[in-house]
Amino acid sequence: MTVTFEDIQKAHAAIKSSTIRTPIVRAARLSLHLGIDLYLKLENLQHTNAFKARGALNKLLTLSDEQRKNGVIACSAGNHAQGVAYHAQRLGIPATIVMPVGTPFNKIQRTEDFGGRVVLFGTSFDEGVAETMRLAKENNFTFIHPFDDPAIIAGQGTLGIEMLEDQPDLDVVVVPIGGGGLIGGVATAVKGMKPDIEVVGAQADLYDAVKAAREGRGGPVGGSTLAEGIAVKAPAPQNIEIIDRLVDRIDSATEAQIEEAVFDFLSMEKLVAEGAAGAGLAVIQNNIDHYKGKKVGLVVCGGNIDSRLLSTLIMRGLVRDGRITRLRFEIDDTPGQLSDIARIIGEGGANVVEVIHQRMMQTVSLKRAELDIVIEARDSNHVEEIVSHLEGKGFVVKVMRDIG
Repeated sequence: MTVTFEDIQKAHAAIKSSTIRTPIVRAARLSLHLGIDLYLKLENLQHTNAFKARGALNKLLTLSDEQRKNGVIACSAGNHAQGVAYHAQRLGIPATIVMPVGTPFNKIQRTEDFGGRVVLFGTSFDEGVAETMRLAKENNFTFIHPFDDPAIIAGQGTLGIEMLEDQPDLDVVVVPIGGGGLIGGVATAVKGMKPDIEVVGAQADLYDAVKAAREGRGGPVGGSTLAEGIAVKAPAPQNIEIIDRLVDRIDSATEAQIEEAVFDFLSMEKLVAEGAAGAGLAVIQNNIDHYKGKKVGLVVCGGNIDSRLLSTLIMRGLVRDGRITRLRFEIDDTPGQLSDIARIIGEGGANVVEVIHQRMMQTVSLKRAELDIVIEARDSNHVEEIVSHLEGKGFVVKVMRDIG
């Protein structure tokens, strides 16, 4: 059963009073940096901080009274789990969520906070689906699939209607691809409103099933990815059909590129975005000439990124930009050396963040010491200025490529 533009219009009418009409805003700094006209659909501001709440609600509204009474079940490690739990609680529907063993505690806690009963099982989505279907049959629950369901697809597509209502002159829409429900719905919506608009799909290299199929090569290798929200090896067949029919281009990005894109969201636009959204920005950055002269809309599909992971990502981004740098010195172990170095760094306009003064290392001679100083500078050019100034004062300095 295919999803039509009329299905998405009906879904939009059904859910609009209970979902947030998220803004689509011009990304001023990113537009300037990239040399394009970029607009961001901020689904990270949606209920549960992800677009999944749209499809979940639309599906729940289709249930009969008996199905609502019996309850629903879903399989997810993140955004779909929270979307189902949130709206099920609002509607008074019991919800059980199967999550993989090892799911971060904060995701479990947020799902339970929305009223979901969490069952931990297996280590993969496929294992989780098998257990979910067993529990559904045993307890007469209705299964709410994260992407392989026409009501889910139609619900996700409602954000496409909003994008073109708010920015009707968009030339391109870039949408992340995991299971295909989001891009299937959005492509159906925007092509239904503006047939000549270009739709671009964004995948992580490790999970580039759709791109691989178009290129006639083997499927994705899988593995650990920052873009866990689109870490799906096999999108649903009905979504593949929609993608083949309506999506004009599919690109992918490496883990390093996705990480840099998430950092760019934060540093340039002050937006917290998860890895799946980073994949969308990364494919734009990778193929920037394709977007020159076009008005580009990007779906920032969610903002649920683990805070500890985010803190590490920020630090790595600062190191990559040269704003945090570790300098290594081998100095005479005599009074005043450290203070002289700190003074020179300060005079150069940088801050000393951390000092490690090591006398016990056998790699240095007995009367010398190894000194590591982590500094905060404006950028990599500023670091070069500081190093040049230190070398001019007779210090031998090595710029380290990490701060660990």
